[in-house]
Amino acid sequence: MTLTIIIICITAVISFTAFSNAKLMDDLIFSPPAVTYRNQWYRFITCGFIHADMLHLLFNMYALYLFGSSIEADFMRIFGEMPGKLLYLGLYITSLVISLLPTYAQHKENYGYRSLGASGAVSAIAFCAMFLSPRSGIGLIFVPFITIPAFIFAPLFLIVSSVLAKKGHGNINHSAHLWGAIYGIAFLIVTSLVLTDFNPITYFVEQVRDFF
Repeated sequence: MTLTIIIICITAVISFTAFSNAKLMDDLIFSPPAVTYRNQWYRFITCGFIHADMLHLLFNMYALYLFGSSIEADFMRIFGEMPGKLLYLGLYITSLVISLLPTYAQHKENYGYRSLGASGAVSAIAFCAMFLSPRSGIGLIFVPFITIPAFIFAPLFLIVSSVLAKKGHGNINHSAHLWGAIYGIAFLIVTSLVLTDFNPITYFVEQVRDFF
């Protein structure tokens, strides 16, 4: 069983349980003041294992399954089997934290703000996958029969997420999407350059160049 499947199973079990357990939801959700005044730093991670509803859970876990299976295999190929698995797990856990740091800085004393879901980590995994396979086709949600290359979809996603994060409307944490995506690519580049001879930047450029 892959780490991706294990993460999906654990997240599904905890999310399903929290759907009908308000106390569990409250104990795990990301609440900035709980971190600021009660030092409950674990909430940066635990909030990634609960979701608002079934649709939220299904969307995140489906995206994780699609991109996670690919990037987990890529990490094992680049870093070796066991180091690759450990780095993949490390990317997922740390991206839950990193993607929420800007949110925390903005809402550290806001008792009315809460956040949950694995979106930041899923974005990190997805953007790693798109960076390593920039020519792969990404389907659009509302018109799935139309696909665009990942290297075009990725910057469009970042621009939209940045604009929506600044507007701050709705219940979706677009900031987590944005910073998770940026962190995922940075993690891939730094670990590859430090631990291996593989240069993901050169590889990305060559793949995009060959597309044209």
